[in-house]
Amino acid sequence: MEPTTASETSWLARLRTALACFGRILSNPEFSRRAAALLQPAPVTPPPARVAPPVATPAPVPPPPPERVHASALLLLSLLQREGRLVDFLQEDMGAYSDADIGGAARVVHAGCRKVLAECLTLEPALPEAEGATVHVPAGFDAQRIRLTGNVAGQPPFRGTLKHHGWVATSVRLPAVATALDPRVVAAAEVEL
Repeated sequence: MEPTTASETSWLARLRTALACFGRILSNPEFSRRAAALLQPAPVTPPPARVAPPVATPAPVPPPPPERVHASALLLLSLLQREGRLVDFLQEDMGAYSDADIGGAARVVHAGCRKVLAECLTLEPALPEAEGATVHVPAGFDAQRIRLTGNVAGQPPFRGTLKHHGWVATSVRLPAVATALDPRVVAAAEVEL
């Protein structure tokens, strides 16, 4: 007989083991039960569930500081100050000045502020009628556009005299506020050297 290779020996070794097990299974019931348990397919354990990596929730964005929230309003005030010196006029104590002095200052303030309004806003009357005209206020009127004054009693419709036609902004053209600028500075201090 020729020498056998390792793979043939392994096969032969397995055959000898199988024949030996066969004989013991027939003669030994306990061995037969243990062999039968070994022949059962191994329980399939599902692979561990893949847990998705936690999704990083972005940190909540803090609200902008009040001066950034109101930057457009502060910019408009800054423009009114630059062109019409409105803040200076309003902050001044007028008690020390004559009516003529106040009137002269008011012309300068008026001209500058009117220029800013024309550049930044388109304004139209809330009601088209002339002041002093009799107007009809229907039921369901817009309380933001029409304010009732005087002896208000009952339910609309109302008839009354137009005391002021009101204003409605139909377009706004404010320049963007650069983030590098501090919008709280309405007017810089001026230092002459």
